[in-house]
Formats: sequence, C-alpha cells, structure tokens
Amino acid sequence: MKKFKKIVLTGASGRLGTYLREPLSCKTETLVSLDINPIGKTLINEQFELADLSNYTEIERVLERADIVVHFGALSNEGPFAKILEANIVGAFNIWKAAQKHRIKRIIFASSIHSVGMHKSTSMANSNVMHRPDTFYGLSKCFGEDLGRMYWDKCAIECLCIRILSCAKVTSNRALGTWLSYDDLVRIVVQSIEIEGLGFEIIYGVSNNTRSPVNNE
Repeated sequence: MKKFKKIVLTGASGRLGTYLREPLSCKTETLVSLDINPIGKTLINEQFELADLSNYTEIERVLERADIVVHFGALSNEGPFAKILEANIVGAFNIWKAAQKHRIKRIIFASSIHSVGMHKSTSMANSNVMHRPDTFYGLSKCFGEDLGRMYWDKCAIECLCIRILSCAKVTSNRALGTWLSYDDLVRIVVQSIEIEGLGFEIIYGVSNNTRSPVNNE
C-alpha cells in the first residue's frame, strides 16, 4: 500500500484526533499534527504545529507539500455563533483554500449527524437527505460538506465527509444505535486515505449497530 510523504491532521489534541495520530503516522513519512492546544509527546515521525484554523496564513504554511488533510479540527460542541464561525466555518474555508493553492488532492472531513439532526430519528436517513441542522454547530458542518462538494466540482479536490454520530462510551439506550467505535473510526479514516478514485462522498460514521437510525447502503 502506498505510503504518503506528508499527512496533516487538524484537531490533533482532541479526543478523536488523539486516536487517529498513531494509525495515520503509519501511513506517511511525516505526520503533521495541528491544533490550537498542545498534544504532548510526539511520535517518531510526527511534528506538532501550533496553529489557529481561523488564521489563513498559519494554515497555508502548514499545508504546504501535504498529500492529504484529515480535517478534524473544530469547536466540537454547540456554542456562540461567533466562535462557531471562526473555528468551524472560517477554519474549513481556510483548509480548502490552502489545499487548492498547494494542489492537495484529498481532504477527509469530520462532519456530524447534527447536519441532518432535525430529520426524524425513525426515518433511516441516507447520505442524500437534505441538510436539516439542529444547531449552529450542525449548520457549520453543513457548510463544510457543501464546501467540500464545491471544491470537488470546481477544483477536483476529493473529499469524504464523515457524519459522525456518537464516537464515545455508550451511556444510554439511544447510544446503542448511534455508537461509533474508535476502531471503526480509524478504519474509516485509514481506508478513505488509501482508496483510489474517492471523488466526493458522504457517509455516516456509525458502527454496525442493529438500532442504527441511519442508512449507509
């Protein structure tokens, strides 16, 4: 399997980013882990970049000569719109703008079930349903998905949008259907960087749960 020269992981100090660092480091000569917060001890072939997603100059510098961007950096919960705007909306724009400048051909984007959260939970929504965000956070993920589609259509930057349901410990009956295991998260991301001819795709980030409220077929 092809080994890349440089992969950039945003949101590297976050809970999901932390799980992705080691498996991504095995797929590239250099893993550049980017975050606004420190990540602690780095891996052998990992370098850390302290950068703010809303600062284009910083992002453009880090993405130079990258093969793939795994974009998990964002304000990960609902919050004031001004903060969502900077981290999630302006931040996503800066990632794709810098990717276009440096001719990066693939971005893996951590979207969210909140982008379609106002659909009924019994509807078994597939990846083609209309956006129906339930929060400003969900709205920012709709923007990221549409941004990925636009840059694929206009600039041929491939993109996988992963609408993550709940990648955390199961603490309720609802989570029995929405659970995404950390192992399955890693599998999705690793396969998405290895597969040829990705194009633009949206999938739900969910394990093979019998109670799943979405349809990945």
